[in-house]
Amino acid sequence: MSAKLSWILTLILFLSLISEGQKQYQKIPEKTRILFLLDGSGSMLGAWEGTTRMGAAKRLLSNLVDSLRSNSQVELALRVYGHQYHRRLQNCKDTKLEVGFRPNNHHAIIKKLKELTPQGTTPISYSLQALEKDFPSDNAYRNIVIIITDGLESCDGDPCAVSRELQKKLIFLRPFVIGLGMNKSFDEQFDCLGRFFDANNIQDFHTVLNNTLVQTLKQTTASVELLDINDAPKETNVNVTFMNQVTGQSMFEFVHYRDRLGRPDSVIIDAVLRYNVIANTIPPVVKRNVLLKGGQHNVISLKIPQGSLQMSQRNSSEYGGPVQVLVKKSGHTEVIHTQRVTEIEKYLTGSYQLEILTLPRILKNVTIEQNQITHISVPAPGVLNINTNVPGYGALYVTHSGGTQQWLLNLSGKTREAMGIQPGNYKLVFRAENAKGSKFTEIHHFVIQSGSTKIINLFGQ
Repeated sequence: MSAKLSWILTLILFLSLISEGQKQYQKIPEKTRILFLLDGSGSMLGAWEGTTRMGAAKRLLSNLVDSLRSNSQVELALRVYGHQYHRRLQNCKDTKLEVGFRPNNHHAIIKKLKELTPQGTTPISYSLQALEKDFPSDNAYRNIVIIITDGLESCDGDPCAVSRELQKKLIFLRPFVIGLGMNKSFDEQFDCLGRFFDANNIQDFHTVLNNTLVQTLKQTTASVELLDINDAPKETNVNVTFMNQVTGQSMFEFVHYRDRLGRPDSVIIDAVLRYNVIANTIPPVVKRNVLLKGGQHNVISLKIPQGSLQMSQRNSSEYGGPVQVLVKKSGHTEVIHTQRVTEIEKYLTGSYQLEILTLPRILKNVTIEQNQITHISVPAPGVLNINTNVPGYGALYVTHSGGTQQWLLNLSGKTREAMGIQPGNYKLVFRAENAKGSKFTEIHHFVIQSGSTKIINLFGQ
């Protein structure tokens, strides 16, 4: 291998290592693709303020497209459904990409709008499935769909299910749905499909179209205030997730920060989606269905008062490593966190039950208070060594005052056993495998002290 080739290969390896270790910062793609999905069904011929719904849609959509000519960061496309076959044919595949995405296609879209004649049915689901291929594969763009319609699905499809699946596949963000002169009862039926706007008149339609552009294209910022028990925004250093409310996917993630004046910083975020905003505390705090106002700053508040739980235990290595602690909210069975006895961890203020996985297990109730550290010290274990010259069967019990007992474990049957065990009173029951009767059962009462070793020799019969 030549020295020059060796140097080139070394450089490539070096650059690949640098690339692999580079930090990744989240940002919204600078470019946007907007696909207009226009209803061309026969009902769009309905009269509407001196024109038809289609007439109003053509005029206002043409004006909007024309206004975007100078915006080099936006590409447009037009898909129409219900315009190629008469309604009596009930053609549920009547959809067509009339003008695809490409630069400077504004004139083509406006020209096509002028040519459209409504006549058919309303295959919204099929049109959504078809537009999956309308968006070129390019992560440098955000994909937006604006649906303009005056009626519901008429082909037995499920537009909501189709929309959710395409959003999960990141084909497009949550669609905008503009209903022209529709019944208000349609709101809920379209809300699952996308963000629904009800345009009762042409002025409403004009306003809604402009608002969708603001929501889509204008820079939107948000700051998250993490409130303490007094509703003061003093909590910080918590991981915050903006979760897509429809798909459950994490869209934005950051570790909360406050500057030297105590102010949370702002982040640029996509205003098209609805979010579940999650403060990843223990347990997490969720604000659901958060809709940001596009083109402006938004403040989101979550109340997350926190204190700390500090666990400690000497000689925890006798258990083979730090003991695990199962943490549950008081009165609940769900384990919300597992903490080790050597750790300190933050929790929301409130009452908790700890299940400390020592032998035997210890149950303890604790209260976490704002900005306070609750200290829990677990007694150090002792060591129990069990020796026998023959294998056998047996069990270990903890004994209480009054003569009651609690089963802890069955012996392994090995001739040598060693285990960490909490201080207390115990009983060991054993019968050798070769013993000819239950009367040869051995019973040993003993005491375990912290830091001490107890040896029990079993001899069998």
